[in-house]
Amino acid sequence: MSFFKMIQALFTTAPRLSPAEAAPRARSGAALLVDVREPSEWSGGVAESAALLPMSDLHRDRRLWRDFLAQVGEREVLVYCAMGGRSAIVARMLVREGIRAADTGGLRGWAASGWPVVPAPGATSKTAR
Repeated sequence: MSFFKMIQALFTTAPRLSPAEAAPRARSGAALLVDVREPSEWSGGVAESAALLPMSDLHRDRRLWRDFLAQVGEREVLVYCAMGGRSAIVARMLVREGIRAADTGGLRGWAASGWPVVPAPGATSKTAR
């Protein structure tokens, strides 16, 4: 993604949902949950069933994002990060591209809502919180 497109995304709006509001959508399969943190951040745990798609890949060659976005269909994409900053940017970028997306804040919000936080696939150094 070009720098220009990223700047354009900053002027696009995307819905903001709390994890409690978003969870029923993810549980039903009407929405897909996506962790946009970087792989080094996943060792502390990830929201159960979240696709692990770093924001950096969305900005670059979309090696991981390309296949995921091709399979989204009509479903909504619910994004979270560590604190909510990156998820807001990613949600706006996706909305700008015509994808139904919402920012759901940070992982702590998902954990506080009762959503299970599990070890990331292949993570061995730390336990999930």
